[in-house]
Amino acid sequence: MKRISGRIRLALFLRSFAVQGSWNYQTLIGTGFAYVLIPVLRVLYDGDREAMRSALRRHVEVFNSHPYLATLAVGAVARLECEGAQEALIRRFKNALRGSLGSLGDQLVWAAWRPMSALLAIVVLLFGAPWWAGLIVFLVVYNALHLGLRSWGLQTGLREGIDIGNALRSPAISRWAHWASNTGALLAGLASVLAVSVFATGPTESGITALGILAGVALGYRVRSGIWVLLALVWIGGIVARMVV
Repeated sequence: MKRISGRIRLALFLRSFAVQGSWNYQTLIGTGFAYVLIPVLRVLYDGDREAMRSALRRHVEVFNSHPYLATLAVGAVARLECEGAQEALIRRFKNALRGSLGSLGDQLVWAAWRPMSALLAIVVLLFGAPWWAGLIVFLVVYNALHLGLRSWGLQTGLREGIDIGNALRSPAISRWAHWASNTGALLAGLASVLAVSVFATGPTESGITALGILAGVALGYRVRSGIWVLLALVWIGGIVARMVV
């Protein structure tokens, strides 16, 4: 592990952004995985070109993972390589990671965090902020998790090695996904009633909007189905507003 210096760790982190650069149906992100590992392999097999080629051939085999959590596997495999683990063990280890890293990342990022970030940006825009403010909010909030996952995955993989199962079983990931999902539901409710408030000019319409916002706060954190209640409230509020006008 002493061979993996800070410079090499930085190279692994930066190369991880290109892990999907050669995605294909035969190896999925296997080629990209090998590309990310090259800085470590160069140190381990310095001067032995045949051993370097053999290591690359092993790592370009089929592998898949959520791109943001691929660093978890990269760090763990880099540690195993430095410890001189057997090739068969490394291959079995990578195969065991494929399903869990994909499903965890999909659940946390695609299904929860990205929609929440987009809804937060929409709410900011509906409050009257300029378009670029909503864009900045989305990029900052979304990439806070994105970059954090890449960095955490690499450091955890290098530290834990073959024992990264403890990190994958950590309740923290599930809690983040649950929190982001509930927050997204709340923001969906707020966005719905704020969209109506854009056209509200009188006291009746404003009262309906305020009631909708309160309902969004009350229901958003509890159940996703509350969104349908909020949408129904918006629809009824629009009918009432037209009747009053």
